[in-house]
Amino acid sequence: MNGTGTNDVFTQANVRESGRHAGTKIAALVTVALLGLAAGHAQAHGDEDHSQDKKPAAAAVTKSAVAGAMPIEALAARRLPDGSLFVPKAVQHQLGLRTIVAKIGDLAATVEFNGKVIADPNAGGRVQASQSGRIEPGPKGLPTLGQKVVKGQVLAYLRPTANSIERGNQQAQLAELESQFSIAERKAVRYEQLEGALPRAAIEAARFELEALKQRRAAVGASINAPEPLRSPVSGVISAAGAVAGQVVEAKEILFEVVDPARLSVEALAYDPALVEGIASASALVPGGVLELQFVGGGRQLREQALPLLFRVKLQNAPVAVGQALKVIARTARKTKGAGVPQASLVKNGAGETVVWAYAGAERFTPRKVRVQSLDASTVALTSGIQNGERIVTEGAGLLAQMR
Repeated sequence: MNGTGTNDVFTQANVRESGRHAGTKIAALVTVALLGLAAGHAQAHGDEDHSQDKKPAAAAVTKSAVAGAMPIEALAARRLPDGSLFVPKAVQHQLGLRTIVAKIGDLAATVEFNGKVIADPNAGGRVQASQSGRIEPGPKGLPTLGQKVVKGQVLAYLRPTANSIERGNQQAQLAELESQFSIAERKAVRYEQLEGALPRAAIEAARFELEALKQRRAAVGASINAPEPLRSPVSGVISAAGAVAGQVVEAKEILFEVVDPARLSVEALAYDPALVEGIASASALVPGGVLELQFVGGGRQLREQALPLLFRVKLQNAPVAVGQALKVIARTARKTKGAGVPQASLVKNGAGETVVWAYAGAERFTPRKVRVQSLDASTVALTSGIQNGERIVTEGAGLLAQMR
């Protein structure tokens, strides 16, 4: 029995082991079958075209892009092969482009002069030292730059400086005058006491002599170490101050300059006397504005090989300083043909030539090489290169020139 039982046990174990191996094989076969089905499914769809499935989505994206915004190429400004520019309306608005219609006609011919701002001779002046001396502050102290002063105001005192010999001579002269005054005073008193016994002419002569000595004594006494007041020659503002307290100055040295900012002039130089004839009005461009000038007259004597011309500032909308250099554009009675446009319309091309931008059509601008002549400080005349009635860019021309 024992042997039989043992055999039965081994038999059952073999059966269970065979069952496990059979289950493993079946699982492997099932896995292979499933993989084969998956591969077959993939192979069955491997040669099919699925692009049709994606077209509706791509079409929807394109439609949404067109509906939401324009293509980038349609919004970009660019230079065309012929040199003109394609500028969409949206870009024109961003650049702030402005144009005017060029009308060719008769315009006043102009000439240009180099000039500088000067003070009006009737509204400006200088304070100079009449003799050597030492500067002392005035009643309100020494004036400062920009300070307003009135005519006759004491700006400072000049105390004369003299050496010991000159000072001794003045004191000796004063002592002599004191002695003569005392003698003349006693003489006048005696003559008055003898009135009636002496001729009236002798008494009056003694009085006159006493009065003269009195004035001479006062004058010499005041001249000894007495300060000289330095007064403002005109009303205005202090434009230059070159004195400090205690400074020793020489005769004719300029200490202060006074100008009236509301009354200025411009002096220009004309190297051709023929250009002076027929000047009607003028203007000058300065940083921040324009000066309107009135022609006063011109000299007839050369100075630095040129004739000096004087203009008075009529309208001043920008601050200027005395001595400031500027360019004067004077209008004459002669005429020239051209179209007037603002100075801002002119730009330079790559070759350094002067051009303007003309509106050639919808969203297109063309460069035109022109010849120009100044009309005034802010306007020029286009004498060639454009046609009558063309629209010329007046604002934003510099931005157009930078496009590539």
